[in-house]
Amino acid sequence: MASNTIKQDSGSIFIKVISYICISVFALFCVFPFALMISSSFMNEQEIIREGYKLIPNEISFKAYELLLSNSSKLVDAYQVTIFITVVGTVLGLFMMSMAGFVLNRKDFKYRNFFSFLIYFTTLFSGGLIPTYILMVKHLHLKDNLFAMILPAVVGAWSIFLMRNFMKAIPDSLYESATIDGAGDFRIYWRIFMPLAVPSLATIGLFSALGFWNEWYNGMLYMDTQSKFPLQYFLQRMINQANMGSLINSGAVINTADLPTQSIKMATAVLATGPIILLYPFIQRYFVTGLTVGAVKG
Repeated sequence: MASNTIKQDSGSIFIKVISYICISVFALFCVFPFALMISSSFMNEQEIIREGYKLIPNEISFKAYELLLSNSSKLVDAYQVTIFITVVGTVLGLFMMSMAGFVLNRKDFKYRNFFSFLIYFTTLFSGGLIPTYILMVKHLHLKDNLFAMILPAVVGAWSIFLMRNFMKAIPDSLYESATIDGAGDFRIYWRIFMPLAVPSLATIGLFSALGFWNEWYNGMLYMDTQSKFPLQYFLQRMINQANMGSLINSGAVINTADLPTQSIKMATAVLATGPIILLYPFIQRYFVTGLTVGAVKG
């Protein structure tokens, strides 16, 4: 009996060791691109051309960051714009999509299937670029307005259905009890359903925040003032060789024979992804729960 117990213990230990090894190897594969990105951003341009990207550079160079920070005030403006549209867009989107999910989940809402179909229809067809541009510029008058980068992405059909499916897991008895106590629909939504929907809100909020943080296309279409450019579009312009020439003409001291055209790509990736990566650890514990529950229920 004791020998069988020892065998079972040794077998479970062996499985745990193999599992830890596999997870560690997988984690290294995931971390490697980020480590290569960071180390390559400090590489000398000539070394990249000669030896390619590598983890340990022979010589550390800050030229890529010096070039990006040569217009530090504009970089700060770009960060401020991106942070603004990320925070405002995510909060506004969570508020609207959670309300939509709450309403579509209510069985006493007569037209919930009709509106669910209309929302789903938008995933199959869209008006296209030209009608959207005319709507934003001519009718909504959002040309060179920061909300032109917020409104197109503030609501997502997939996120609404994810929120609706998650709210199906909340017992209807809570709604009925609150109704008997005299609570209105909005009070029930805000005081009862929202606290219980934190995992789903964190999941949808992460997807929404990533979308706004990586925003560049609408900034290219609608923004004319350089101080209103989002971070991704501003960094893309910085990479452009013609824009480097304009930086030089504006007074930035740069050796044109040794422009960091390769390492600057990695440096821009570091500046663009670094802050948003810091957000993930705070909501990671909600992420899997919210995504799994929202996908299975209903």
